[in-house]
Amino acid sequence: MSGHNKWASIKHKKAATDAKRGNLFTKIVKEITIAAKNGGSDPATNARLRTAIDSAKGANMPLDNIKKAIQRGTGELPGVSYEEMIYEGYGPGGIAIIVEVTTDNKNRTVSEIRKIFSIHNGNLGETGAVSWMFDTRGLIEIDKISGDEDKIMELALQFGAEDFINAEECYEVYTDVKNMETIKNELEKNGCKLISYKITKIPQTKISLEGREAEQMLKLMDKLDSHDDVQNVYANFDIADDIMEKIELD
Repeated sequence: MSGHNKWASIKHKKAATDAKRGNLFTKIVKEITIAAKNGGSDPATNARLRTAIDSAKGANMPLDNIKKAIQRGTGELPGVSYEEMIYEGYGPGGIAIIVEVTTDNKNRTVSEIRKIFSIHNGNLGETGAVSWMFDTRGLIEIDKISGDEDKIMELALQFGAEDFINAEECYEVYTDVKNMETIKNELEKNGCKLISYKITKIPQTKISLEGREAEQMLKLMDKLDSHDDVQNVYANFDIADDIMEKIELD
């Protein structure tokens, strides 16, 4: 399952400029708004909203911003109406890509996403073109200050986790989606400091890239991830660490 972790590692290392922080806030506000719209304003009964609020707090978003995003979602405050869309396509070397977006103008968004794909030697496909190549899993990220690898892995597996990875930035615990909340709560009860928990997509197989295709792929991922409407990007590429370290992103 470790294939997508390399891109996550790059994102952790990228400079946290004001523009990037603003981009992150935009994405989180959209997620809170649509979570509240679909599931109500109470995080105790709305797991998606609870996850989004935790992400907002982790990004040091002001509480007033969180409150207003919830109220816009429930209709208590006027606001933009968002739609969730999923785009599927191919990157350099035939890499399968899934892009999850939240937008107030799907025609504008799909045009911009198509352009990003095209510029970086990729193309959008039909719905269902690549989604079958991915499995949906829960992902819990644990701060390494929580304990040594063996201890945290034993806890995670004891509570029903499917996989455990000692990634560069954190411990990653993969779960069945329906069990993620329970496992997350048990880990916290046992002293684990969580960084995040979310639903993710894991490629069933990976394609190795190098050279020009590797560079194009990483730049495509970067541009997609930086788009304000894009919430998540998943891809089945595998690029050697030494190659990734040499590629500079804009």
